Amino acid sequence: MSSVHSRILVACVLVGASAVAIGQAAPGDPVLIENGPIKLYRSEYEAELQKLPAEVRSGFANSQRRIAELLQRMIVQKTLAAQAEAAHLAEQPQYAARMKLEQERVLAQLRIAEVEERAGREFDANREQFIARARELYVSDRAKYATPEQVSASHILFDLRKHSREEGQRLAAEARARVRSGADFNAVAKEVSEDPSAGMNGGHLGWFSRGDMDPAFANAAFALRNPGDVSEPVLSSFGWHIVKLEERRPAHQRTFEEVRDVILADVRKRYIDDQRDRLVASIRDDPTMKANREAIDALFVPAPSAEALRGAAPPRGDAPAARTPGTPPPGLNRAAPTAR
Repeated sequence: MSSVHSRILVACVLVGASAVAIGQAAPGDPVLIENGPIKLYRSEYEAELQKLPAEVRSGFANSQRRIAELLQRMIVQKTLAAQAEAAHLAEQPQYAARMKLEQERVLAQLRIAEVEERAGREFDANREQFIARARELYVSDRAKYATPEQVSASHILFDLRKHSREEGQRLAAEARARVRSGADFNAVAKEVSEDPSAGMNGGHLGWFSRGDMDPAFANAAFALRNPGDVSEPVLSSFGWHIVKLEERRPAHQRTFEEVRDVILADVRKRYIDDQRDRLVASIRDDPTMKANREAIDALFVPAPSAEALRGAAPPRGDAPAARTPGTPPPGLNRAAPTAR
């Protein structure tokens, strides 16, 4: 393959295409979108997903909007790449350096991905050996794996962006009075709470610790002693609430068996990161590396000084003043009438 064609192939990778050639489908690889001779394959979509962070990628398929937007971007990019190839843009001298840099960037990313994948396989193959390290981490910082006291609660909110402070307090007191008179707390939450999620969850917040919530809200929730207790109206940074306690969990220390997989996942990540960082450091700190200091220094262009930006300093004595081209000589006012 010629160097020009290899650069074109890399360019296609950069815009979301894979090594599947235009018009050729691998077995079991369906076409997702067609644009004349341009075809976007499932394998290309999967390859593009791998470029996303793992935490984004895991839930990407849950949104039809995100899938549609990604596919639209990919078919546009792939079509533009095909048009560039048809116009032989990669063969034009002004683009040669850019194409080479893009090729090197992709190849560098592939090298890093290879090192990380190999390190992950090595860790998984020797997982039992790392359990001892995970236990050491657990013993050395047991407090990190302690679960603080938690409560499960529901609330009704009156948003201060919609009400004055006094009105919000009054509405919270009225809602509390309804509950105290026998109304179902969660039914009242669905009816009057201004928490956007209350219409679906009836004000249920689930389990939380003190540090998870606004301090004023948390203090009110944790002050309730028995399931079913309802607080007085409490003002948080979000507005006025009334809070109902549902359940309480005391603080407890999680066992190593409970947190082993969590610790191992962190140890695995550190192992992979260390392998990658060692590779990069071996290149960055290579003692045989040489720098052309003269050529590098020539890249630097000092910023103009404040004086230069303001213009030359006014002349002294009888020295003639420099003036900007097109401006009148000193002493003449452009607005003054011309002598006749």
